[in-house]
Amino acid sequence: MNIIVCYKLVPDPEDVVAKPDGSISLDQAEWIISDYDLMAIEAAVQLVEANGGKVMALSVGPSQLANSKAKKDVLSRGPDELYLVVDDGLRDADTSLTARTLAAAVAKLGEFDLILTGEGSADLYFQQVGMQLGELLGLPTFNAISKVEWSGGKLAVERSLEDEVEALEVPAPAVLAVTTDINQPRLPSMKEILKAGKKPVVEWTLGDLAVQDGLAQRVEVLSVRSPKQVNRKQIRIEGKPEEAAQALIGHLSKEGVL
Repeated sequence: MNIIVCYKLVPDPEDVVAKPDGSISLDQAEWIISDYDLMAIEAAVQLVEANGGKVMALSVGPSQLANSKAKKDVLSRGPDELYLVVDDGLRDADTSLTARTLAAAVAKLGEFDLILTGEGSADLYFQQVGMQLGELLGLPTFNAISKVEWSGGKLAVERSLEDEVEALEVPAPAVLAVTTDINQPRLPSMKEILKAGKKPVVEWTLGDLAVQDGLAQRVEVLSVRSPKQVNRKQIRIEGKPEEAAQALIGHLSKEGVL
């Protein structure tokens, strides 16, 4: 069973600085694997451990991807091979550009049984890349996947929706976006960290994909700002439930909420 797992590097939230004007500074941020993609990586590794095969990790983005620490981090989590499309033309890429670049990279990787992605990215969380990737590849594509098993060349999956859980049989190859409920990612052992440095890493640019002329970005990010901070009123309401309810209504009316 050959699985491609897509992941994204995002700024570490602890390193993000909100400036007085509300703008966001990433100048000192370390770039780490998106939390949602950690579940996708773990799901891929568990499937291969149970059924044999290999896991190919794939990511596209600017020069931060080439960071040796970031490469070792993803490989120490179980993937057998790492493929990167590193190009500053992908800086601030929208979901369409990201999906089209991933599709071009997948075409170079050859045969596979399954592509896994996280349900969204930890920075923008558009929840679109996996769906667009599947459409571009013309494959069965599902989101909200909370369970996946491999049996007889087919995928048995569960989709956790708002009021129900769907059980589906999906033909391979397919593209699945997994939820955060699917597993608990493992922490790499020292042995896996040491092994990571010996695993193969292949780096491409947009030019290597021979489709760079058709990868124009469609959406431009004009600005990113932190939410306006509002000071709490710090009003404490005490008394019997009926009295507290009336007091709360009075405060809300005074603030113009009611």
